[in-house]
Amino acid sequence: MNGPVKSPPLPGMKKAVVAARPAPWWLAELHRLRPALLCAALTVAASVLLLGFSHHYAEDRADARELAKQARNKAAALFNHVETEKRDIRAYEPQFLALRQRGLIGEENRLAWIETIRHSQEERKLLTISYDISARQVLKAPPTLAMGTLQLRGTPMRLQMDLLHEMDVLNLLADLRQSGYFAVHDCSIKRNTSAATLSAECGLLWLTLGNTGTERP
Repeated sequence: MNGPVKSPPLPGMKKAVVAARPAPWWLAELHRLRPALLCAALTVAASVLLLGFSHHYAEDRADARELAKQARNKAAALFNHVETEKRDIRAYEPQFLALRQRGLIGEENRLAWIETIRHSQEERKLLTISYDISARQVLKAPPTLAMGTLQLRGTPMRLQMDLLHEMDVLNLLADLRQSGYFAVHDCSIKRNTSAATLSAECGLLWLTLGNTGTERP
């Protein structure tokens, strides 16, 4: 009988037996868990996105609250400033109106000065009076005097007048003070030997206050 001839095993060699190992039980159930695992992965991804969006939204809301707080503080500061200015206006308005009426605040009023000289001469029966008014100039205020937007200005005037007695010049200056504010720069009185009368010459500086930038050339 013919058939395959098997070689006899070599001495010292053992016959190898390969046995098939059974697959883990959970591999057979893996296809059932796949939808649940996919849903869990999607849920985690959505949660991460929502967390990032929530953090960004919270930061935006915090910035908005900070901006609103700053705007509220600015509005409160502006309101307090306006209220303070209103109180100051109510407190100082009478003095301001009085100074403006006297000619210190606003434009110079040369016509009022001239009219006062003429009226004083007529009322007090003064002798000859002549005057010369120079151009207005900006004065340098002392550093300790807070001027704000106001500017101190001065208009020089030169007065010459004949006198019956020394009080004539003092009475004229007293009348002029009703028409504004001025400083007497100098004043001299001398006797006229030819006419046996007195004459006076005085330098005045009329003062006015005006807003910066409104000075006329």
